[in-house]
Amino acid sequence: MTLLVTGYASKKELKAAVGEKPKYIETSMFGEEYKADGSFSVAHRPALGHNRDGREFFARVTMKNGLIAKVE
Repeated sequence: MTLLVTGYASKKELKAAVGEKPKYIETSMFGEEYKADGSFSVAHRPALGHNRDGREFFARVTMKNGLIAKVE
């Protein structure tokens, strides 16, 4: 499953947010996927949100202490 990230028009903007708390929407109906420590997949899907800025992208985000530590 994948978290839906909001507020990032590109993967470059998401990478610039290293050290910050992520802006996201949980998409799983089976429980939370967000982890304060660990990694998970994220997607930016402008067609699904209110703000249709940017392009669709996917990334792997690693978290440490509730902050973005790495974006791949």
